[in-house]
Amino acid sequence: MTQPAPVSPRSPRRHWAAWLMLSVALGAAAAQSPDSSPTLERVRTTGVIVMGYRPSAPPFSFVDARLKPAGYSVELCERVIAAVRQRLNLPDLEVKRVAVSSTARVALSANGTLDLECGVTTHTAQRALSQGFSITTFVAQTRLLTRRDVELQTLNDLRGLTVATTLGTTSQQVLNRLNQERKLGMRIVTGAEDPEAFELLRRNQADAYLMDDVLLLGRLALTPAGLQAQDYRLSSLALSVEPYALGLRRGDAVFKRLVDEVLTQLYRSGEIHQIYRRWFEQPIAPNGQNMRLPMSAALRRVIAQPSDSPNPAHYAP
Repeated sequence: MTQPAPVSPRSPRRHWAAWLMLSVALGAAAAQSPDSSPTLERVRTTGVIVMGYRPSAPPFSFVDARLKPAGYSVELCERVIAAVRQRLNLPDLEVKRVAVSSTARVALSANGTLDLECGVTTHTAQRALSQGFSITTFVAQTRLLTRRDVELQTLNDLRGLTVATTLGTTSQQVLNRLNQERKLGMRIVTGAEDPEAFELLRRNQADAYLMDDVLLLGRLALTPAGLQAQDYRLSSLALSVEPYALGLRRGDAVFKRLVDEVLTQLYRSGEIHQIYRRWFEQPIAPNGQNMRLPMSAALRRVIAQPSDSPNPAHYAP
């Protein structure tokens, strides 16, 4: 029986095997390259960038009179999208704008459905286990909104009360923790979104409503005519510090760097002050009201020294 000829060092089969091994190695190296970005590669391939927004969280993210997303966070994301368009040389880049709820936003960032989440999301260490965050874009505190005849000065004043908040928020987590730790006996009720949670207070189905102070002020100032802001009281008692950031895909260091560079440039140039005034100190949709909210000292510190820390103590007054 004739024996098969041995494979010579120059055999095509040997060359093919070597080429295949090299291709696999190069592919693995490319996948692990510090210069690669799953987000930018997907945007480049599809020609589409997906931006999530909250439809009813003024002045950060809401639907304006033209039924388009608008607000402070949305404008920051639009600046990022302009940078992506330039970096990828995609002048016709399509922007897909997706309305997200308070309960779904983190999951949609975590699973890669969204390239940018542009709402009012607090950067926490727990959330950072599943999604990425930009540097901090705003600093809020959670406070209690009550009717004018109810005054809350201490946590003990919450004992036995019905307190509303919004589902899927850090405010809900704060209430649950305080209720358990201090045995306050609160009844915690939730609305699917901020307007629904506020309605629980307005209709006397709750004694207080816990939410970020800036959103409470926005709810009072920017809701349709008929709401009497003077009928409500915002507590001086702050229950937590909330550093907001833009939501990103976790582990994409290249895209995070691009986002952070855009925001840092806005901070260094001072343009962030113009953007802030546009949404917090001038009349805006839906009814032309003005929040008249000067920039806080905490946010000024963030602008002077940008940070992506999720630690509330980093931003404490």
